[in-house]
Amino acid sequence: MAPRVLWMCLSVLKSIPVLFITSVIVWSYYAYVFQMCLFSVNNIAEKVIYIVIYHPLLAMMMWSYWKTIFTPVMSPPKEFLLPGSVLEQLQQDVNQINRRAILMQFGKTLPTQCRTLTGEMRYCEKCKAIKPDRAHHCSVCGRCVLKMDHHCPWVNNCVGFSNYKFFVLFIGYALMYCIYVALSSLKYFIQFWSARDSISHMGNLHIVFLFFAAVMFAISLLSLFGYHCFLITRNRTTLESVQVPVFTTGPEKDGFDLGFRKNFAYLFGSDRRFWFLPTATSFGNGLTYPNRNDDESKDLLLGRHQQWSEEGEGEDFV
Repeated sequence: MAPRVLWMCLSVLKSIPVLFITSVIVWSYYAYVFQMCLFSVNNIAEKVIYIVIYHPLLAMMMWSYWKTIFTPVMSPPKEFLLPGSVLEQLQQDVNQINRRAILMQFGKTLPTQCRTLTGEMRYCEKCKAIKPDRAHHCSVCGRCVLKMDHHCPWVNNCVGFSNYKFFVLFIGYALMYCIYVALSSLKYFIQFWSARDSISHMGNLHIVFLFFAAVMFAISLLSLFGYHCFLITRNRTTLESVQVPVFTTGPEKDGFDLGFRKNFAYLFGSDRRFWFLPTATSFGNGLTYPNRNDDESKDLLLGRHQQWSEEGEGEDFV
C-alpha cells in the first residue's frame, strides 16, 4: 500500500509544472480575450483582427504541447534485451574482458554503430539491454528512451524520437504566441501607465501582467528555440552536444550530420503540408540512423536503400 501511495504522490508532484503552464495559458486567454480585446479595445475591426489571429496561434501551441505530453516515448524492443541465459552468464562472470566479449557476441547481430569510450557495446545495467544508437536511460522515467534529447519537467515526459518534432513545434508556437501577445498588448500597456487616474484603470492590471509575462516568456523561449534550431541543423541531440557520440571508428561530434536539408527532412518529413503540424512525420524507427560516413545511397534509418536527390527535394519515402 505504501509504495502505491508514494507513487501517486510522486505523480502529482511531477504534474505540477504542467498544471502551472496550463494555468498560465488559461489566465492569458482570459486576460487577452476578455480584459483586453472585449473590454479595453474600442475599435470593432481591431477586436476582430486580434481575436482572429490569436486563436489559431493558441490552438497550434496547445495542440503541440499536448502531443508532446501524451505521446509515449519509445524504448528498445525485445531484440535488444538480454535473454535470461546471457544475462545469467554476464552476472556470474566478474572478468571485465569476458563480460565485454559476452556483450559483443550478443550485440553483433544488432544494428548498432555507437560504442562506449573504451569501444564496448553500450549496455544499460538497469534495463538489462543493449542500447540502440542515440538511446539513453532516463532516471526519471526509469527506462531507456530512443534518441533521447532530455527529460523535460514542463511536459512531464522525456523528449525523444517519438515526440521531439512536437516539442520543437511547441516552443516555436509558444514563442510566436508570446511575441504576438506582447506586441498587440503594448499599446494598452502604455495607456495604463499614461492614464491620469490610475485607480479607474485597476481593471487593466491583467493587461500589464500579461505584457510582462509575454515578454519574459518570449525571452526565455527565444534562446531555447534558437538552441534547438541549431541542434536540428546539426542533427544532434542535447545529450550529444554534451557527450560526443562514439562510433566504431572513434568519437565524432557531428557523426549524424547529413547536411541541413537532410537533417530537416529526417525530423519533419518530406511532405511540406505536414512540416509545421504536430503529426508524426519523422523518418525511421528510432533504432538505426545513417551517419556522414555512410555511402550516400545507403539509408540505414529506413532499413533499405534510398537515393537522396541532389537538390534535397522531398519525394515520399516508401
